[in-house]
Amino acid sequence: MPEVRPFHRADRDQLTDLVNAHVAAVIPGVFVSVNTVLSSLERQPDEFITDPWVSERVTLVAERRRYVVAAAHLLRYGADAEVGESYRNAGELNWFIFQPPTSLFPDTEKAADQLMNACLAQLARWNVRARHADGALPAPAVYGLPRPWPHIRAVYERAGFRHTGDTEVLFLARVADLPLPQPRPRPGVRVERTVGECGTRLTAYVDERSVGFIEVDTSLPRPERHARAAGLADLSNLHITAHHDEDWDLLLAHAADWLRLCGVDRLLAYESADDQTAIRRLLTAGFRELTRTARGWEHRP
Repeated sequence: MPEVRPFHRADRDQLTDLVNAHVAAVIPGVFVSVNTVLSSLERQPDEFITDPWVSERVTLVAERRRYVVAAAHLLRYGADAEVGESYRNAGELNWFIFQPPTSLFPDTEKAADQLMNACLAQLARWNVRARHADGALPAPAVYGLPRPWPHIRAVYERAGFRHTGDTEVLFLARVADLPLPQPRPRPGVRVERTVGECGTRLTAYVDERSVGFIEVDTSLPRPERHARAAGLADLSNLHITAHHDEDWDLLLAHAADWLRLCGVDRLLAYESADDQTAIRRLLTAGFRELTRTARGWEHRP
């Protein structure tokens, strides 16, 4: 029978292999280092708002024949007034992964179900007000339950988790396929580069009036992640003033030009599955759909 137990530091290489197998099914050419995985079990610096609210963290693994075939990371949020209301005294299955059945390990689904039972038992011991789940691995663009993980979704649903949130579409574009800035911009139109909220901001001005901006985050392939393809960026923020949709092409062209200078060759973007206008805009501009991910899972036994 598989053994479910707390994570040990000696598991770090096998756990990282399992994490990277799931990352690779979502986004091409990206993998994370052992150091990144270990660091993410202690804190999540990218989540600078919610991470300070975490009061307890537990990582569990399921071992079969001395090999880690499943793992999960759980968070308990504090009950203090400083914790956001929706997080206050809540427990979260931050991520849950397991190796689909193989000839060597044909019973990994049994191991996954045992691990899930242990996770629910831990949430019960914490006596939390609500039980949530996600799939937020320590890699760019891996969150929710992506479509390439049907084996994970099956375990969640068998355990009583239900999808209560929205669905997001993940896009990827080759920067070389994105438009180039026009050599002669329209009269009265200029683009200015500044520091933005989520990255480098490029703002379009028409007759000295801001009509929209785009932000690109080029810090995704951090050195500690040792990404196989370091030239990855994120379209992290976009705003277009009403009746100025034509300036989307202008902003994207200038963003792509800046990314080329940065040595970035791929750009990620995200949109709600319900926003067909935004989806068409990305597809027309040269993006392709990578996958869809179901965000927001709640335990309802």
